[in-house]
Amino acid sequence: MPPLPQAPVAGVLLAAGRSARMGRPKQLELLVGQPLVRHAAQALAQGGAAPLLCVVPPGEVGEGVRAALAGLPFTFVVNPDPARGLASSFRVAVDALPAGLAGAHFALADMPLLTGAHHATLLGAFRETGAPVVLAEYADPGAAPVRAPPHLLRADLLRAVAATLDADHGPRDLIRAHAAQAVTLTFAARLLLDVDTPAGLAQAEALLTAAGPVPPTS
Repeated sequence: MPPLPQAPVAGVLLAAGRSARMGRPKQLELLVGQPLVRHAAQALAQGGAAPLLCVVPPGEVGEGVRAALAGLPFTFVVNPDPARGLASSFRVAVDALPAGLAGAHFALADMPLLTGAHHATLLGAFRETGAPVVLAEYADPGAAPVRAPPHLLRADLLRAVAATLDADHGPRDLIRAHAAQAVTLTFAARLLLDVDTPAGLAQAEALLTAAGPVPPTS
């Protein structure tokens, strides 16, 4: 089933992680003066997807994420049990998405080096090809690529996402099943950085500081 060319593609920010390796809620850790989650949210919002949905954990951390994204055009849905793994956040998101979408673009809250331009490139590839899956991989020239989010899934696949089993990863089996029709874009290896530890946070701080100040958002 081809996508509806004019139908919206939702942007989904998965921000309900438990931060087990960080030891404290990494979503709210300050990075270049802003909460980590806001960096990813701002990039996703600038990438052209709409409507925008953020999956948050229950309780105080979830409320903190909502506050961190104040002024950005997100709605929120709570994953009541993030301990069931990342797949549970995919399911919660799909259940909360509106009808009439062409697809959904899933991004992680802990990858702060991705920009709106990267998200827009994935969305553009989907609009041009109608592929069931548009994927990102990360590699430097001559190196083996590593596949990681964001993932853009066509709307007719979202029901299968809702049926995925608990796991600490996304819908790998679904993506594998459509690999022959997938469009994969390659980005620089440095963009793969995900902030799981204090060392990762310090690395992100150094890279973003070297790149110049982060524009303020309202």
